[in-house]
Amino acid sequence: MPWNIPILLTWSRILMIPLFTALFYLPASWRVGIQTVNTCAAALFVLAAVTDWFDGYLARKWKQTSDFGAFLDPVADKLMVAVALILLVRLDRTWAICAIIIIGREITISALREWMAQLGKRNSVAVATVGKFKTAAQMAAITLLLLQSWPALGLDFIWLGNTLMFVACVLTLWSMFYYLKMASREFKQPRPPKTI
Repeated sequence: MPWNIPILLTWSRILMIPLFTALFYLPASWRVGIQTVNTCAAALFVLAAVTDWFDGYLARKWKQTSDFGAFLDPVADKLMVAVALILLVRLDRTWAICAIIIIGREITISALREWMAQLGKRNSVAVATVGKFKTAAQMAAITLLLLQSWPALGLDFIWLGNTLMFVACVLTLWSMFYYLKMASREFKQPRPPKTI
């Protein structure tokens, strides 16, 4: 397993997940207020999103890309998003159907990419522009829903966050069908029988 700064940044995202989750399970006597918990959780989520961009940028700039990094990076992203969505549903800040759509899509596309990689055609399901817009809407929605409100400015982020979450769900389904369409020609190809 290679060790370099981009890989360490990716590992840092995974290590943030238990800390991020623990914020919402602290004993009441430890808390200084739900708004502080919300702000800390949103800040950790944004920090994770920034390290996601930064580790990829550094890996390309310093020519430190690796197969292990290519595997670990999306795993870290998907874990953080899945945990955030499950917590938001538990806190009744967003709809369970959104979490189901987004997490279900990630599982489906991950399996599709793994299968395409085995066929040597992973580029058939390379990240598309619609996938980038989906990620941007999803990250913004989750951040706003984690913040919940900003009392100092009288802002309530639940409506705006859920509007963006709806947009993210539409883009999630769109991108999933796009990737499935790109791979569909492989579904039709005859495969040689497996030998025992």
